[in-house]
Amino acid sequence: MFENLSDRFHGLFRKLSGKGAISESNVREAMEDVRTALLEADVNQDVVAKFTEGVLEESVGRQVTKSLQPGQEMIGIVHDRLVALMKPDEGMSTEPLEFVAPGPTVVMLCGLQGSGKTTTCGKVAAWCRRRGLNVMVAAADLQRPAAVEQLRQVIDTVKAEAKGGSQVEFYGEPDKCAEYGKAVGVAIQVCQRALRAARDGKFDVLILDTAGRLHVNDELMKELQGVKAAVQPHQTLLVVDAMTGQDALRSSKAFHDKLHVDGIILTKFDSETRGGAALSAKFVTGAPVRFVGVGEKFDALEEFHAERVAGRILGMGDVVSLVEKAKTEVSEEEAEKLANKMAEGRLTMDDFLAQMRSIRRMGPIKQLLGMLPGVGSMLKGVNFDEKQLDHIEAIVSSMTPEERENVKRLDKSRTRRVSKGSGTKEAEVNRLTESFLQMQKLTSQMASGGMAGKIKAMREVASKSGGIPGVPQMPGVMTRGSTATQSHKSKFKKRK
Repeated sequence: MFENLSDRFHGLFRKLSGKGAISESNVREAMEDVRTALLEADVNQDVVAKFTEGVLEESVGRQVTKSLQPGQEMIGIVHDRLVALMKPDEGMSTEPLEFVAPGPTVVMLCGLQGSGKTTTCGKVAAWCRRRGLNVMVAAADLQRPAAVEQLRQVIDTVKAEAKGGSQVEFYGEPDKCAEYGKAVGVAIQVCQRALRAARDGKFDVLILDTAGRLHVNDELMKELQGVKAAVQPHQTLLVVDAMTGQDALRSSKAFHDKLHVDGIILTKFDSETRGGAALSAKFVTGAPVRFVGVGEKFDALEEFHAERVAGRILGMGDVVSLVEKAKTEVSEEEAEKLANKMAEGRLTMDDFLAQMRSIRRMGPIKQLLGMLPGVGSMLKGVNFDEKQLDHIEAIVSSMTPEERENVKRLDKSRTRRVSKGSGTKEAEVNRLTESFLQMQKLTSQMASGGMAGKIKAMREVASKSGGIPGVPQMPGVMTRGSTATQSHKSKFKKRK
């Protein structure tokens, strides 16, 4: 979501690095470019002013103009300032959630209608469950009768999808929706009974899905204040739609002024938004971002780390988050087994399929590659057709065990059979097997050829695949612009 902002920063650093010597006026001119870039990213004006002034002041103070590498010096300053802008203030907890013993830890979620609050309840429940905690989620949004049933369905899905052996249970009183608005404090009483049920059931965490409105009003705030006073939650989290930018943050400040929220959850963080909400949230509302929603699935909730987000913005990648994602999908035992097979040059299509499935569970391919240092800028204008991965999976699944063990068995008749079985063209089957054989050759040479062999193998595969060095390009998955499909076809014809 930070592509445009990252491009502007890269241009700034290149401009400074290209000068043999720079002056204070060069730095001020660069800060004007930064100011424009931040405003275009929908960052709050006061935040922009504070940030650019701070960077300029520190640049002059560090005597960047006398540095031998002013571009790199500026990257460090900008990175530190971005982190300071987003991280929790001194004295605030740096943990996304803090748990009490004995439980339950009560987490109250609030926000406007349409912000993704109910779905986020499910994501937070799944996040807690993966940490071995037993969770109860209570439906306290009685304004909309459908909201109780919606939350029930969300929790049923979390039970089916989320990993871990811990409990996730739903608590709801749909019959109380009829009383809502006629009697004072109905939602408060539901929350109190939910807390008793969580204590009786010895749950570790109780999550309250409270009512929302289309806009902030006194009626909503009185109800939320009543729930907070009656239940005294340990954490109050505000759910904000990142796509609504500054409008959402203005309403968020109203929530914080009345409820004193402990943190913010930004939803739709993976969308093509301009990133202003992430950079402005803490400054505008006074509460730090704790989580970000990065997809539709219930495991698509990430802890927010200011250092990692700053790294993504500046093109440094986010390898730590990538490793954490990988650990949730691949065990150390599986990774070691795969490494041994690669070292022995015994990688099979079954191994490839298993790894592809694991990677897909981690998130969109472009998003994952963007976490690698320096790769984000290479992916500008590149489109990943995730549907083509379905085709690849269908092709591999249509092969016999013997063919998956050794793809060289695929002669013309076998290729024709696999093509029909997978609903793809024979050309696609051929491209996949060719790419796989190149990857197999790479791993074999890396295992036996030493450093020279590694370099030679990576160059050879990169030149043949036309992709990122060392990464064989799967057919039709990565395209650039509208002519990519035709480009694939023409390459195939030439090889034939």
